[in-house]
Order: sequence, then C-alpha cells, then structure tokens
Amino acid sequence: MDRVRNVLVVVEVVIAVLLMAGVLMQTPKATGLGGTIGGGDGGLGGGYRTRRGLERQIYWTTWVLVAGFLVASVANIWISTHTAAATR
Repeated sequence: MDRVRNVLVVVEVVIAVLLMAGVLMQTPKATGLGGTIGGGDGGLGGGYRTRRGLERQIYWTTWVLVAGFLVASVANIWISTHTAAATR
C-alpha cells in the first residue's frame, strides 16, 4: 500500500503543477472585482465575454485538472486511513 500512496502523492504533485500553469495561462477577464461589477475593460460593460479557441481549451482543461486533483486527494486520504486501520 505504501507504493500506491507514493504514486498518488506524485500524481497530486504533477496535477498541482499543471493546475498552476493552467490558471496562470488563462487571460484575465477584468481588473479584479471592480472590473466584474462594471468598471474597467474600456467602458464596454464589465468583464463578461465568451471564451474561444485555445482560451476555452485551457479553461476546460483546468476544470478537468481540478477534478483529477480532487479524486487523487480523496483517494490518497482513503488509502491512508484504511492502511492505518488495517495495521492496528
């Protein structure tokens, strides 16, 4: 079980690095909360616009990485608790 736990930790680290890169590559929509409410963006009405092309792909890939990180984290916790319970 230690080998599985080590693999899960490595998977978590890889997904975390990819997730950080995905978030950093996304283009900002507006300048913070003020841009979302209505300021910024050159007076064109807030920061809402549609995603197209590569921007959309990066957005959805980021969500897939979030889901993968969540699954890997829960699996790591599950393996850790069940391994500890089995050794008692």
